[in-house]
Amino acid sequence: MACELAEKAKEAIIDDDFELAVDLYSKAIKLDPTNADYFADRAQAYIKLNNFTEAVADANKAIELASSIAKAYLRKGTACMKLEEYHTAKRALEIGASLAPDDSRFTKLIKECDLHIAEEFYDQRKSLAPNVPLSATPASVGSCKNETISSEKPKYRHEYYQKPEEVVLTIFAKGIPAENVTVDFGEQILSVTINVPGEDTYHFQPQLFGKILPDRSKYQVLSTKIEIHLAKAEVINWTSLEYCKGIIVPQKINVSSVGSRRPSYPSSKSRAKDWDKLEAQVKSEERDEKLDGDAALNKLFRDIYQNADDDMRRAMTKSFVESSGTVLSTDWKEVGSKKVEGSAPEGMVMNKWEY
Repeated sequence: MACELAEKAKEAIIDDDFELAVDLYSKAIKLDPTNADYFADRAQAYIKLNNFTEAVADANKAIELASSIAKAYLRKGTACMKLEEYHTAKRALEIGASLAPDDSRFTKLIKECDLHIAEEFYDQRKSLAPNVPLSATPASVGSCKNETISSEKPKYRHEYYQKPEEVVLTIFAKGIPAENVTVDFGEQILSVTINVPGEDTYHFQPQLFGKILPDRSKYQVLSTKIEIHLAKAEVINWTSLEYCKGIIVPQKINVSSVGSRRPSYPSSKSRAKDWDKLEAQVKSEERDEKLDGDAALNKLFRDIYQNADDDMRRAMTKSFVESSGTVLSTDWKEVGSKKVEGSAPEGMVMNKWEY
């Protein structure tokens, strides 16, 4: 019966009826919950419906059931790229490429990830007003108006609070063995699964308000709850736990100065220092600093990139990456439609980058 449903789901995908495909795969999964192919193929249908968070969750489940299934890594990589989680996408695609070395889709998508990662690295985003107070007090999970509202009461209640460097999420699940809990960290996706034999599996997969550092995030299963520590990638104030479409980007937090006043320091001297004047002097010295060699070249590159428009930035990133650092062009019309070949100076040999 499950096989028949899966075949009908494949036909639905061919007919571009992706909602029907999701419904059919869901019924097949209910009959055969250990079939990794069903999860991987439902992930593809979710991608077509632009439900990328659900696609990542299904791809993760397929990988959990069968770690050698290449298409699951392809679906995870594709969905993560749509969510602009390029580092997570690249890791998944690299594993998939090792399982299916003849599939050119992996190579193409990995190159796209590298270009986006390079753009992120060189993108000098301007800081918004830094002095924003932040308290480590519990916040309401439902504070975002755009969050998905479900008529069903969740199986486990959860809440969160935040500090400047991390968000602490608590899921109140009492008496759950640690081996029944799976937590996966993405750049902006959290996937929590609680699988207790004889009960319906609990899934919680929010797209997070901001990006996190997966390697520094952690969790622990306690007797009354699951406590998850999400290390923030940026020191910003999360106005909700989940990402909301159209939300205003929050202001960055100056950790060393919480509040609008500058810190005052006790001193035995009668004359106080003018800290604003001192800061301006340091910045002026940094601008006028005389640099040589690679340091001067890197500063020139940063200055050009910071003042460039989007087309110039794309041209600079593409030419620099594809030429292994030997060509830097700001003309997108010139480099956008062709691969930029590099050339080493006379008497030297150029080593190509692996990207």
